[in-house]
Amino acid sequence: MILIAGVGFMTDSYDIFAINLSMNMLQYVYWNGTIPDSTTTLIKVSTSVGTVIGQISFGSIADKVGRKKIYGLELIIMIFATLFQCTLGTSPAINFVAIFSTIRILMGIGIGGDYPLSSIISSEFSTTKWRGAIMAAVFSNQGLGQVFAGIVAMICVAGYKDDLIIANKGSECVGRCRKAADQMWRIIVGFGCVPGCIALYYRLTIAESPRYALDVDEHDDLEKVADAEAAIDVHAQEIAPPKASFKDFCSHFGQWRYGKILLGTAGSWFMLDVAYYGLGLNTTTILQTIGYAGQSNVYEKLYNSAAGNLILVCAGSLPGYWVSAATIDTVGRKPIQMGGFILLTIILCIMGFGYHKIGNHGLLGLFVIAQFFQNFGPNTTTFIVPGECFPTRYRSTAHGLSAAAGKVGAIIAQTCIGTLVNHGCSKENKNCFLPHVLEIFALFMLLGIGLTFLIPETARRTLEEISETCHGEVDTTKLGRDRFATQEEPYDSEEVKN
Repeated sequence: MILIAGVGFMTDSYDIFAINLSMNMLQYVYWNGTIPDSTTTLIKVSTSVGTVIGQISFGSIADKVGRKKIYGLELIIMIFATLFQCTLGTSPAINFVAIFSTIRILMGIGIGGDYPLSSIISSEFSTTKWRGAIMAAVFSNQGLGQVFAGIVAMICVAGYKDDLIIANKGSECVGRCRKAADQMWRIIVGFGCVPGCIALYYRLTIAESPRYALDVDEHDDLEKVADAEAAIDVHAQEIAPPKASFKDFCSHFGQWRYGKILLGTAGSWFMLDVAYYGLGLNTTTILQTIGYAGQSNVYEKLYNSAAGNLILVCAGSLPGYWVSAATIDTVGRKPIQMGGFILLTIILCIMGFGYHKIGNHGLLGLFVIAQFFQNFGPNTTTFIVPGECFPTRYRSTAHGLSAAAGKVGAIIAQTCIGTLVNHGCSKENKNCFLPHVLEIFALFMLLGIGLTFLIPETARRTLEEISETCHGEVDTTKLGRDRFATQEEPYDSEEVKN
């Protein structure tokens, strides 16, 4: 299960973060080394837009038709969209940016579908004791996807060194240099298909989630039995949850005691992703600011950018994922999320308000620590908790809505806040507004602390216990026991008559 769902997440993460590295190469192919900020924003945000669509649509569909029937479809969408990107070219009849962004929206739909499906399937297939660790292990493949993207980029740049090193600046990257850059970004993006193709067969052949089969399919069967056996009709209606519908969804979550949980999961994810994607997709900007991405030619610029991204992931992000997986079932989800938000608030305040005092090395160290506590913190828990704290009939829908709220935060970070980095800056003093952007991110982390109070602790509790405690629903295994008992009753009554 970890491999089937995890490889998909590796593909998701690779596709999302590979574009950050590929943009450094695309600028030499189409914009002579300087890509407009509006174009960069459009290409990066297009994936998040598609992801929102995929999370909401696949999340709701999975609750209607089951997990098995659509698990794998989202991966097929990602694979074909990735291949289309690699083969895209220019012509007088098309606009490269428009078509490229449209394809990335399509890819985002596939990526979005994977969020609720992988989380829910991992949750519903897992034992109570190791459920958190398994879900965290699945999610940690996001870090491996980032590492994979960095390694592929470094190999590509090293392989084309002779073609790139001849150009000292973007305007000089012509002929061999431009051809090399064009081939490199296609290779980097295209490699995202590899883990997806490996996982596709196993996703298409996976069994239906046992919890969904019990809570939904068995509930449908129970209603048929209830029609035939009047003795259990009333009792079944008393303990069986209502069938999933839009009206029932609004009625259920319209009550504050239930709706506050959805607000807590969606709101926490939104607050986190404002900072997570605002910093993550602009890692190159951070590296340039702290002096790591200094270069004397195109080759060094591209190589340092890829190496710097890889260093940051290995130093901060990857250990954070692993520590979360190791501790989440003992420490608990809520303490990890709360502690992460608190520490991120402090770190981002120090980075923002003390930006010009802590120096480049201090800034780099704090950035790595922030990456660690994002993943040993709310980035992991916002993925896990929505997969546990909702009733089965709405678990995928609610997870999709929570994840979509996060991606809306990512869109806001890129379109509204991220573009402020260069606000009022001169050509000699780029990124002058970055300290204030970090302060804004700290504010969102502070709001995340308050929203964390709304979510329940789900560690060491079965999904049925959580549904009963948090949503007032009876353990659905009772339905099966009641049906078995009542089916035996007519036989016993006949024995008495005889």
